[in-house]
Amino acid sequence: MGAKYVGVLTAGGDSPGLNAALRGIGKAGLGLYDMQFVGFLDGFRGLMQNRTIRLDEKSLSGILTRGGTILGTSRDKPHKMPVGGKYLDMTDAMMDTYERYHLDALVCLGGGGTQKSALRLKNRGMNIITLPKTIDNDVAMTDVTFGFDTALGIATEAIDRLHSTAHSHHRIVVVEIMGHNTGWLALGSGVAGGADVILIPEIPYNVNEIADAILQRSRGGKRFSIVAVSEGAMPVELAAKKNAVEEKLRKEEDEDKREKLSGELVRLEEERSNSTLALTQNLEKLTGLESRVTILGYLQRGGAPSAADRLLATRLGTACTRLLHEGRYGVMVAARGDGMEPVPLEEVAGKRKTIPMGHPWLESARSVGTCLGD
Repeated sequence: MGAKYVGVLTAGGDSPGLNAALRGIGKAGLGLYDMQFVGFLDGFRGLMQNRTIRLDEKSLSGILTRGGTILGTSRDKPHKMPVGGKYLDMTDAMMDTYERYHLDALVCLGGGGTQKSALRLKNRGMNIITLPKTIDNDVAMTDVTFGFDTALGIATEAIDRLHSTAHSHHRIVVVEIMGHNTGWLALGSGVAGGADVILIPEIPYNVNEIADAILQRSRGGKRFSIVAVSEGAMPVELAAKKNAVEEKLRKEEDEDKREKLSGELVRLEEERSNSTLALTQNLEKLTGLESRVTILGYLQRGGAPSAADRLLATRLGTACTRLLHEGRYGVMVAARGDGMEPVPLEEVAGKRKTIPMGHPWLESARSVGTCLGD
């Protein structure tokens, strides 16, 4: 049976294209299938607290070009919700809200964490459909996520602008780009922006190799270099330590030892968060060239979505409405070429789309002489 009463929420980090997707879901559902929509504010927390707005023609009007999300968002998880200074499982409270509104389905727009949370709610008894959004482009089982193209353009423009100051002052300019676990954004913008060095989480780097590549450029008369680095990129030594601790944690059954290993992972994560600054300082020492760092941060998430993201979000949003009408639940609406494919949440949750070593973007980067730190 097709859905008539539908809840919608946006969760995780904000991303360009969320409003376009909400508009696509809402306008198609209202116009084609006489559906009614209630939006829950601030992600899963709004579902728990029963904080809502009505998604009607008026609220959906004029939002296609707006960044962010009119529903607000948060990173709260249904099973680990901060309440009164503690982390509690609030899944039952969310189920109560779902039933109070007599919802036929709940649509969750989000990245990898949202896919896992949505699967939990599906297993609890809700009819769930998700849409893949994140600027990191790391959601499994979809060709692309909306938000990625916009962030890619912003990061590329930043690299373009940094070229002039790097050239004028004969500097190394290190630009940190978002991408905690995957390097799609740094690799794509690095290739598009002509970065001389691109560092990504998938390929641990050797700082001496990077310094040698920069010095070789300098000896060839190129007295500046642009280094595009994912926030999650790591030197080989740190990557080896982290992998070893994670492997021990997977095998360890003793709770006290697991807690100690988890603490070690936190410490290594803190070290990784400072790795871009350390890299910049080390490159200056090794090359003798003045080095500066620029951290783009949340700038990459802001502003109006690109045309490509508006198209993608609208396409996936309207496809979601068709699935709601057909009563097809427990799936993520994945982008497949110019179409879409409903993928079971079990095949998406807990997985991450990383850059394969034979990916054409990597091959192109190496072919034009870009140093990848290995």
